[in-house]
Amino acid sequence: MKKFLALVLAGCMALSLAACGGAASSSAATSEAASTEATAESSSGSKTDVAFVTDVGNIDDQSFNQYTWQGVQDFCAANGLNANYYRPTEDSDAARLEQMDNAVNDGAKAIVVAGYLFGTSIAEAQAKYPDVQFLALDVATTDLSADGSAQPAANTALITYKEEQAGYLAGYAAVYDGYKELGFLGGMAVPAVIRYGYGFVQGADAAAKELGETDVNIKYWYSGGFAATDEVKNKMDGWYSEGTEVVFACGGPVCQSCDAAAQANGGKMIGVDVDQSGQFDTVITSAMKALANSVNVALTDAMDNGWKFSDAYAGKQTVLGAAENCVGLPMETSKFTKFTQEQYDTMYQEIVDGTLVVDDSFDTAVTPAVTNVNVDYQG
Repeated sequence: MKKFLALVLAGCMALSLAACGGAASSSAATSEAASTEATAESSSGSKTDVAFVTDVGNIDDQSFNQYTWQGVQDFCAANGLNANYYRPTEDSDAARLEQMDNAVNDGAKAIVVAGYLFGTSIAEAQAKYPDVQFLALDVATTDLSADGSAQPAANTALITYKEEQAGYLAGYAAVYDGYKELGFLGGMAVPAVIRYGYGFVQGADAAAKELGETDVNIKYWYSGGFAATDEVKNKMDGWYSEGTEVVFACGGPVCQSCDAAAQANGGKMIGVDVDQSGQFDTVITSAMKALANSVNVALTDAMDNGWKFSDAYAGKQTVLGAAENCVGLPMETSKFTKFTQEQYDTMYQEIVDGTLVVDDSFDTAVTPAVTNVNVDYQG
């Protein structure tokens, strides 16, 4: 667990120093943080050894793009390789494939992407470029095709996460810290978001049960999209004005709408995926995935195996969680007053060794069983 915190904090420090900028649609933008050392030491002769293809956002989004890109930069700097990122011109499979083509033409041995929207384009690219290794974070096998028929090839490694574990820790900590009026704001009801929410409910219930509380309430709602909208802000304004103290905002830019409502009403928020305390003053903690660590672990596997994924990753979906130091809370930046580092360490270890098991369901028709919290699932 402490290793997870160290990796997170190191990534945050590096991000604060990294320069950010845009990339032309047909060219790569070399990492300023890593290019000097990596370019000087690279013996490949390629413009790009490892490429990161962003989603529609940029590498300074303080979310998936930024932290995944940081992992690529760190890996390449440590191994004398050239890292470049490629930004699609629009949100389409064709635009994503175009940038993968550009990366391959620049000599990429491996291409890293993040987010389920890459599923279809990865399914096509893996067949088109069998000698290139594709690492897809937060992409499940079911994302590769609409009918579920596509499978990851031997040159593709899919990594997903045990979001329910991070959600559980956040829910438990919030209730233990004294919050009794909670909210869960999900974007689209996709498996990762559902697991975060269901873990959050389970953790809150466990803390309430331990404390003997029966008056903990959770408002629970999926907005139906990940965009920041007036509809979401108005919904959150209603929650906060009705007494909700803290909302777990789970869904990319949707957090912006929640933060605006929290600021207007004196409320608090729990961030998601990365440590969002530097982005929003209302954040008390964040349920996180160690994206940069995931990149390093998987790319090291491929590089050490002659730029081919080993059986540990090749052609499969690998699910990472606490046992791999890939989910958790950023305790050193969390704003808890009662929940302690010692409690967190103990609970984290219980998840690692299997003493504490969090239900990983992601079916909106089957909600977690609770005993001490009241959950209002809103349509």
